[in-house]
Amino acid sequence: MNNFDVAIIGSGPGGYVAAIRSAQLGMKTALVEKYDTLGGTCLNVGCIPSKSLLDSSHHYEDAIKHFSEHGIEFDGKIKVNFKQMIDRKTEVVNQTTKGINYLMEKNNISVYHGIGSFIDSNHIKISSDKEHTIEAKNIIIATGSKPSNLPFIQVDKERIITSTEALKLKEIPKHIVVIGGGVIGLELGQVYRRLGAEISVIEYADRITPVMDASLSRELMKVMKKQGVKFYLSHEVKKVERKNKEVNITALNKTGESINFTGDYCLVSVGRKPNTDLLNLEAAGVKVDKLGRVEVNQHLQTANSNIYAIGDVVRGAMLAHKAEEEGVMVAEFISGQKPHIDYNLIPNVIYTWPEVASVGKTEEQLKSEGKSYKSGQFPMRALGRARASMDTDGFVKILADSATDEVLGVHMIGARAADLIAEAVTAMEFRASAEDIARMSHSHPTYAEAIKEAALAASENRPLHI
Repeated sequence: MNNFDVAIIGSGPGGYVAAIRSAQLGMKTALVEKYDTLGGTCLNVGCIPSKSLLDSSHHYEDAIKHFSEHGIEFDGKIKVNFKQMIDRKTEVVNQTTKGINYLMEKNNISVYHGIGSFIDSNHIKISSDKEHTIEAKNIIIATGSKPSNLPFIQVDKERIITSTEALKLKEIPKHIVVIGGGVIGLELGQVYRRLGAEISVIEYADRITPVMDASLSRELMKVMKKQGVKFYLSHEVKKVERKNKEVNITALNKTGESINFTGDYCLVSVGRKPNTDLLNLEAAGVKVDKLGRVEVNQHLQTANSNIYAIGDVVRGAMLAHKAEEEGVMVAEFISGQKPHIDYNLIPNVIYTWPEVASVGKTEEQLKSEGKSYKSGQFPMRALGRARASMDTDGFVKILADSATDEVLGVHMIGARAADLIAEAVTAMEFRASAEDIARMSHSHPTYAEAIKEAALAASENRPLHI
């Protein structure tokens, strides 16, 4: 039997990063993955492939809508080679997963392919073509999540699909009815809207992206409506039925009226749930809560102190970078260090265009906590850089403590917001005030100037360019 200091079940961003950090710290490390490729949902059927399609479809939309304004003209007709678009996405995924293989080899990590399940608190059974067992002093559960569903919906993976199938369609749909106005539904909805599909988003809540600051939800919906996406808020889906190549959806609006939708595809994107079904947790004395999440303490230890859980299988936002931070933290804790994570400073991003990003408290949270705060906002359209690139939608909003001026939250929607949010995270990590950010020199012309201007607005109500 092979013996290890640390064994990780699941090779997504949390799992493979935990493996690398464990190996860096001198521990003999094993990684168990049930699929043939490493990288988990994020690299194979999530973050990476969806961004590939978002970028490809963005290039196409720019070409047909905006290139002529830039003085770029084509004699021939611009058309979509959808197969090539999907093939490019697949190649990006392949390159990325091969990179994980390289990192495992570089760090002398033993990789096992097969379904990992607990025999007891120190032994893992790995089931593949043949069954074998490994022993580990410490075990990290990093099995991620899978798409949730509504109990009455039968996902057939052909016309009634999840995000996994939406990333490898053989044709551009005519009309996708998206159930769920969260990150996944909006990103994939925008991909296919750019390619010509009609998109209808049905959301149970009274706004899209309900966990983000309400101002971002309003602005994103306004922009996506301009792009042709249709929204149906406060609608409860009651029935989804397929008939040949059509999918019929019935929903009730807030007055109780029955509304019918028909599309050639229905994308079910109602969230994700922890992926723990095959782990045999009971054998290791590991408990889950009513939502199926593994119960852990502040060190991410389960009821059995040598077993840890990270990422989507535990409480908190289901984000790849959150899982990575937790993987590093657990590896360092096992090695005797005293790491910590400030969960308030883990950013959240939606990769639509314009991009949406936030970190810290929302206005709704500050109000519910009775916190006295001030707000400063600056529109992207006031930036010379935004006008030059024709990306004028959106704004940056900074929330700061009324008494101390410490930045409590930063919320932005606009071009490159996914990258710009790092400045806000850095500032908040060092407990910067709005005035601190306002006094920093920002390159001109850049999108980042909007952060400086919003900080000026929050700190002293004196933005320079509006």
